[in-house]
Amino acid sequence: MARRRSLLRLGLAVPTVLSLTASLGFLPASASATPRIPPAAQAEDTHSLAYVVNTETDRHTIAEVQRAITAAGGTIVVTYDSIGVIVAHSANPDFGKQLRAVRGVQSAGATRTDPLSLAGTTDEGPVQHLSKAEAAKIAEASGGGTAALEPLEPLEAEQWALRAVGGDKAAKINPGSRNVTVAVIDTGVDDTHPNLAPNFSPSQSASCVSGKADTTYGSWRPSDPSHFHGTHVAGTIAAARNGTGVAGVAPGVKFSGITVAQPTPRQLIYAESVVCAFVFAADHDVQITNNSYYVDPWKYNCLDDPDQKAIVDAVNRAQLYAQRKGTLNIAGAGNSNHDLASNALPDAGSPNDSTPVNRTIDPHTCLDLPAQLPGVVTVSATSAKGTKAYYSNYGLGVIDVAGPGGDQYVPSDAPSKHPGVLSTLPNNDYGYEQGTSMATPHVAGVAALLKSAHPNATPEQVQAMLKAQADNPGCPTDPYDGNGDGTVDATCAGGKRVNGFYGFGIVNALRAVK
Repeated sequence: MARRRSLLRLGLAVPTVLSLTASLGFLPASASATPRIPPAAQAEDTHSLAYVVNTETDRHTIAEVQRAITAAGGTIVVTYDSIGVIVAHSANPDFGKQLRAVRGVQSAGATRTDPLSLAGTTDEGPVQHLSKAEAAKIAEASGGGTAALEPLEPLEAEQWALRAVGGDKAAKINPGSRNVTVAVIDTGVDDTHPNLAPNFSPSQSASCVSGKADTTYGSWRPSDPSHFHGTHVAGTIAAARNGTGVAGVAPGVKFSGITVAQPTPRQLIYAESVVCAFVFAADHDVQITNNSYYVDPWKYNCLDDPDQKAIVDAVNRAQLYAQRKGTLNIAGAGNSNHDLASNALPDAGSPNDSTPVNRTIDPHTCLDLPAQLPGVVTVSATSAKGTKAYYSNYGLGVIDVAGPGGDQYVPSDAPSKHPGVLSTLPNNDYGYEQGTSMATPHVAGVAALLKSAHPNATPEQVQAMLKAQADNPGCPTDPYDGNGDGTVDATCAGGKRVNGFYGFGIVNALRAVK
């Protein structure tokens, strides 16, 4: 199948290479979602770019900087006074340079290289759906229940990843609290899916695509049903146990959707959208955020570049604000099989919104956002056998914990032997994906269970519990050859307690609720 550039980038999801089955749907079409219709685009100069301007947070300084933005030919979109971040648009090619010279401005830069009026165009390949016939066969084989957990959800037999973290057994003890909400910061979620609707929280949902929160009803939905990524993530976290399809790791908690992906085929996610999402989540009593993406257009944002430094500064201010307000942020490590603890890495895909250039970056000063920001739980992915997934980034001191993300080279123990993670899709559908995008919501679900069991725990304490209760396989004794071609693909540093492949280990839902 064709490789999906949009998902490789935004989703931290990598496509499997098994044969596809045509989707006939699993549930009645009458319950399908109405796609979110994006508001009419504002008229923008063909040369306008979006900027983040980061300032001191006192009112006088912010007011002075706002006047300087206008004087430099900028238009203010939104000001986040609490963190000193201003989002602005300008067609002035020297806008960033001029603002960096303004008193009180600590960093300023463009968040993109592609003008606001232009939209990326790249094809998105089909998701690997679960056909109606396959779904019926799995449901029949499940027998409507097992001794381990009754009633078994119709498609739960295919959820090897749920069993890998003990989610099936944990649900019998504590499915999670309604006082806990996990925000899915992503492409949008289909809240009308009957497997998701019971646990969806509209009051904690919004679209942050413009950089300013839009809480219009339905703004959180994907702009197109083919933008399935956020819905897939949401199902892994909190699909309800209501006899419909699959089960989430924390089927008793609430979840919300905060859309950050542009409503274009490439679904790029820019810094201003992510800043908005973290602030919105923090201000709306969200306990955990799931971040299965990286911030475009740079795969790694380097601190020696003024534009990229401003992006790092703005996103970090927002996620630290969320932490201070009691929100734990969890993010996928990425799918390039990169050692994020090394001294040099190749980056041939940045900027991905215009013309990429080949560069070698230092991962200590060029960061994958938001995964490498302080306090963020960084997640690697494992196969159905608990080994490092062939695509997963890794690195001693960078990876905090691991979760099942699937690996096309390692079949599962599910009836179909499918190596991917099965979850919900828009329009009442289900499908398989693999990637650190799929690992991250397993970790977010376990974190939600921990927060349910320990409601007064701080983000730091929940993260510590995640690590303490994880199961660490240790570094493999044989050289790691993820794709089986006879070449060593990665080297695991560290020991049994903590290492570069798994961090502190694979998360454990059952221990979280005991």
